[in-house]
Amino acid sequence: MTMPQLKAPKNMKLTLLAPLAVLALGACATPFRADVQRFQALPVPQGQSFAVVSSDPELAGGLEFGQYADMVEAQMVNFGYTLSEDPAAAELIVSMDYDIDDGREKVVTDYDPFYRPGFYGRGYYSRYRYLHGYYDPFLFGGYGFNGYGGVRSFTVYTAQLDMKIDRAVDGERLFEGTAEAKSRSKNLTYLVPNLVEAMFTNFPGNSGERVRISVAPEKN
Repeated sequence: MTMPQLKAPKNMKLTLLAPLAVLALGACATPFRADVQRFQALPVPQGQSFAVVSSDPELAGGLEFGQYADMVEAQMVNFGYTLSEDPAAAELIVSMDYDIDDGREKVVTDYDPFYRPGFYGRGYYSRYRYLHGYYDPFLFGGYGFNGYGGVRSFTVYTAQLDMKIDRAVDGERLFEGTAEAKSRSKNLTYLVPNLVEAMFTNFPGNSGERVRISVAPEKN
């Protein structure tokens, strides 16, 4: 005897697909954002030699600083400058410094992204608005919290990268730049490389302009 095959109702398929769509949105990585301001009077790159040094004597010669200096050197070479192994022989001196503050507490109120009184309760219409981008449940803590007026706090840190370029022969300042980002992470090995990339996005930039730079997240 052949058993009849049962077909799932259409509304059941939608119900099963909705959580998958939510998970797909949750898996999307957030880009790194930094505020960058630059002042510059750099001549057109024509292979001028440069060397990267630390503005902070405590960082000079350190392995961690050396790792970030390598990133700056790669960016400078990519823009048409030539790395000098001897800072005393370089035409341009690139000095940089980085730091992160002690952080400050931020207080937020949780909410339920699917609960909207007056919008058909917690039904399909509310979920439809969420799935089409009206509400972002990941903004203040991610999907899954109930959000009925709960208050919580977390620490926000501010990381900053400062970079200057001087002409070696007379010390004339040719470039000043600052890249700053707020983050819940205080891991410099994550923050500084992103700040370096933000600093060199559309380098050297328009003098005096402050811009928001978004750096794409790393691929898994």
